[in-house]
Amino acid sequence: MKKMGGLDWVVFILVIVGALNWGLVGLFKVDVVASILGDMSTAARVVYTLVGLSGLYMLMMAKKMKE
Repeated sequence: MKKMGGLDWVVFILVIVGALNWGLVGLFKVDVVASILGDMSTAARVVYTLVGLSGLYMLMMAKKMKE
């Protein structure tokens, strides 16, 4: 099994942040990212985009691990 590099750790952390944020949105209607960075501010949109790209990266890694 390959060790996780720097990019892998960043992606992993972003996916966890995104999952926790969506869990809080679903359970308590609290969007922590929007609360900290502003509702649909440029910074919040960057974070949401990075979380989405991280999810896609994780999907590609999962596919590679399956092979």
